[in-house]
Amino acid sequence: MQAKTPEQSKTTLTDMVLPGETNPLNNLFGGELLARMDRAASIAARRHSRRIVVTASVNHVAFNKAVPLGSVVTVEAKVSRAFKTSMEVFIDVWIEDRESGEKSKANEAIYTFVAVDDTGRPVSVPEVHPQTNLEKERFDAALRRKQLSLLLAGKITPDKATELKALFE
Repeated sequence: MQAKTPEQSKTTLTDMVLPGETNPLNNLFGGELLARMDRAASIAARRHSRRIVVTASVNHVAFNKAVPLGSVVTVEAKVSRAFKTSMEVFIDVWIEDRESGEKSKANEAIYTFVAVDDTGRPVSVPEVHPQTNLEKERFDAALRRKQLSLLLAGKITPDKATELKALFE
């Protein structure tokens, strides 16, 4: 299986925030943004694995800026790291200023997907070879995040969380 770069999985979805998608403050519902991020991330994971993918977890979401009614929202997703059958997908959310057209980062998230066959059984996925400094940072951090998740779930013992231990040495 040939390794792929994060850029090969890049998925960009751009849409406008409509009145039926907003809360009483006229900002995009968080759940609506989560759904948009899930769609973009699933396409990125599918592009990377060329398999059916299922959302395994939403590892992190940061709602840093409200997304106002009428905003143009761009959700960009890339596979940041692949493990045996799972892929971490990093998602950046940008909003475009209505008057200047300038884009600013509003939110980010990290989702995990698992590639499966037609019967729903997990299947192997290609490795990721990061190219840019940001891709390399996200790639390295993905292993720490995975180890922390496994540690908290009781699936590994602290002595097996080598990447986490290295942070404190």
